[in-house]
Amino acid sequence: MDISLTQRLSFKQAGLTVLVAFILGTLLSVTQVAVDYASEEASINREIRALLEISHNPAARIAYNIDAELAQELVLGLLRSPAVTRAELIDSSGLVLASVSRPRSESRYRFLSDSLFGAERAFDDPLFVSHAPDEALGLLRLEIDTYAFGSHFLKRSLLTLLTGFARSLLLSLILLVLFYFMLTKPLTGVIRALSERNPQDPHHRPVPCPKGHKRDEIGTLVEVTNRQLSSIAQEIAHRRNAEDRLTQYLSELENIVSARTAELKATNARLSQSNSELETARSMALNMAQARSAFLANMSHEIRTPLNGLLGMLALALDGPLSTEQRQQLGIAHDSGKVLVELLNDILDLSKFEAGQLELETIPFDLGALAEETASLLSQNTASAVELTCLIDPALPAQVLGDPTRVRQIVSNLLSNALKFTRFGRVDLIVERNTDGICIRVRDTGIGIAEDAQARIFQPFAQAEIGITREYGGTGLGLALTRRLCEAMHGKLNLQSKEGFGSEFCAELPLPAHTPASTQPVLEGRIVALTPASSGLQQMLSQWLPTWGLSYQRLDTDASLLGVQADLLISDCPECLPGMRPAIGTAVLLVTAYGNFLPLEQAQRLMPLLQIARPLARNGLLQVLRHTLYSDDSALQGSTQTQPEREGTARVLLVEDNPVNQMVAKGMLVKLGYQVQVAAHGAEALEMLEQEPIDLILMDCNMPVMDGYEASRRIRNNGRWLQLPIIALTANALSDERERCRAAGMNDYLAKPFRREELAAMLDTWLPGEVTR
Repeated sequence: MDISLTQRLSFKQAGLTVLVAFILGTLLSVTQVAVDYASEEASINREIRALLEISHNPAARIAYNIDAELAQELVLGLLRSPAVTRAELIDSSGLVLASVSRPRSESRYRFLSDSLFGAERAFDDPLFVSHAPDEALGLLRLEIDTYAFGSHFLKRSLLTLLTGFARSLLLSLILLVLFYFMLTKPLTGVIRALSERNPQDPHHRPVPCPKGHKRDEIGTLVEVTNRQLSSIAQEIAHRRNAEDRLTQYLSELENIVSARTAELKATNARLSQSNSELETARSMALNMAQARSAFLANMSHEIRTPLNGLLGMLALALDGPLSTEQRQQLGIAHDSGKVLVELLNDILDLSKFEAGQLELETIPFDLGALAEETASLLSQNTASAVELTCLIDPALPAQVLGDPTRVRQIVSNLLSNALKFTRFGRVDLIVERNTDGICIRVRDTGIGIAEDAQARIFQPFAQAEIGITREYGGTGLGLALTRRLCEAMHGKLNLQSKEGFGSEFCAELPLPAHTPASTQPVLEGRIVALTPASSGLQQMLSQWLPTWGLSYQRLDTDASLLGVQADLLISDCPECLPGMRPAIGTAVLLVTAYGNFLPLEQAQRLMPLLQIARPLARNGLLQVLRHTLYSDDSALQGSTQTQPEREGTARVLLVEDNPVNQMVAKGMLVKLGYQVQVAAHGAEALEMLEQEPIDLILMDCNMPVMDGYEASRRIRNNGRWLQLPIIALTANALSDERERCRAAGMNDYLAKPFRREELAAMLDTWLPGEVTR
């Protein structure tokens, strides 16, 4: 095997050695040249100074005697120096006694010398006699050409560099020869011997070791190689024996495979039969699942339709003139109907989880307003001894991305659970931002939950104790659904509770921010609150009033108001109001439980007085503050919290086939101030649209002649009513119903049975201009 010179180890090793030696030699040569340069630089000044010292005394005597002839001889003698190009002798009066010069020598290497030492130098020697050193006799001036010294320096430097290069070249040749004989040649012999060997040869012949290398690395390499070759030869022998045995085993295996193949054919036949049976079972399961979905839809529709009529009629009856006993009886029936609706909703939601049919939306919504609206709706069922407070974090984003319907369900379930088990004290709904999204906490001072029952309450149809169901009622589905909703949103539901000391549920939901927190308004004024330090009203006011730029002060309920200056007094203590008017002459905002407003006679004696039911919402409080701080006091006279009044200009078309539901929905709409037209099916609705203008349609989905889906599609296909709002009224609460309604062209969805408040909120959304507040 022949290896080129440049690829041999000796060449590479010699090349590296020579490179290092060349670099070191060059550095040493450059260092020597630098030292020589410094020495030559000093030598120039030293030799010229010596020349001036020799000429000093003769020049001084000549200048003293003012002998021009001797002066001329002196400067001519100085000019004989090869470095001197000009010499002048000047007396004390500045008269030049003698001056000689000659041109400087020229060379093509002169620029190197000039760059190192300069082109020329001038030296001046003041003349004086030794016995009168302070008396100036004249000046001896010399101009020196540095090339006389620089040329010698350049020659020495060139010689130094050439000798260094020659030494490096000689060293490389010597090392190349040495490395060849000591390393390359023996290695080449070993490689040639290895290449000539046949690995399949059963007779192992050792590789010979080069002479003189038995104890060095090459000898060790040869020894290790011989051992490996010996092992390879033994391995080849073992493999040949194994191949012989394998051939024998293969013949035996063929016989076994033939027998197993017959068994596999029989097994495949049995598997084919099993697969056909499984496919039949799968088809039956799919049919059962479809039948179950259809059953749920039918059950939902058939139960919700009479429930809608029942609850609607009860609500309309409660608005009429009734005796106390009749109102109580109808109220109990109405509440029982709402419990039945909630039970139906929970069972349907639980079935969606089990069937994997739950679908979540991802749309922007105002979480703070949603929480306040939910708390306001649930406050109607709150005991008067319970203070319900809604605390919204000022840093909460104005809008988050998620499913508002399911988030409202979480808030409603947690808050309903807290209000159910709290007879007195506080229930706080806290919505705040955390590092992972949103945290919704509901804290109460209710009966609490025993530690051994805290894991059980999240199971469907389970409560902490049997006595809880008897005393407080409920099905035990709310918390189970709430936890599953949190998990479906990739969040979690935590519980902290101690029996007898209340509970705190915390729903952590990773809802990303869609719109950052809105800029808070800046108001000016002084607000005084007459409330205990432990009240929820105090906590909310201390959180928001300074954020709005208002001055805030809290007083205990038994504190005196004499000398107190305020633009608005806020209190949650109706018992403290008598005697308040003489003490403070400003507007009063009274926050009380729902339905506990002061009688009209007492309220008129305390004018100007505003009354608001708790929980106090941010927008409601802000409207009162703006109205009080930036309006005349006369605007507050006789003001109490009332329902919004409608102008009655909106015309609503109710498309409903059930006579009871027609009466319920029409009664609600009339009480809300709308003009109502009724159609029994979709075809009649289309005819009425052709005859008179309509502002909004409430469309039932399942009707004879023409259902709501077909009617909505025809309305949308007609180009005249593309912007007409259509709200679906359906008793089908399954997950795909909302998509079916939207696909048919409907704008929104309201599930039966619905309350008047829900209907009013839906109409306010699609007919906002019809409300004056």
